[in-house]
Amino acid sequence: MKISVDEIPQSPKEIKFSENIEELNNIYRRSKNRDFGFPASLEVELVYYRSGSEIFFSGSFRGRFSGTCGRCLEDYDFPLASRFDFILTPDPARSQRGAEELSRDDLGLSYYSTDEINLAPLIAEQVMLALPTRPLCSEDCQGLCGDCGANLNRESCSCTGATGDPRMAIFRNLKVGR
Repeated sequence: MKISVDEIPQSPKEIKFSENIEELNNIYRRSKNRDFGFPASLEVELVYYRSGSEIFFSGSFRGRFSGTCGRCLEDYDFPLASRFDFILTPDPARSQRGAEELSRDDLGLSYYSTDEINLAPLIAEQVMLALPTRPLCSEDCQGLCGDCGANLNRESCSCTGATGDPRMAIFRNLKVGR
């Protein structure tokens, strides 16, 4: 969805729309990252307004995502809903010197430089920020056996007890005492 900067009011305006984020699937495929799958679109609720030249956005999104568990490697679906807030400020005029040092206040800002704001990349960024760091099908997922590869959520493995980390073998024989 695109919003014309000139049409943004000073009083808050609320809109609801579906945003296409299917392009995130292509980005993940190109990076060979198979952790998440994205829905074709998200339901987005957004409130936006202007104060001077700054534009304020506050909203939420929700959708059904898929993931590959980081412990058992099983695919699963999960709902994701998140709130977000961000502010866009006009892109500062480029200095004649070329590169300049950013101040601490400039680091948290996002800029706009056209007469129209495309919300798609901003919503996609909020989706990426809301994703779990590591996908897990459940908090109590037992994962795979390190020896035989059995999925410990569905079956018990037939491996003989864990022998431990071979790098620690020297400490198993260490005798402490007087």
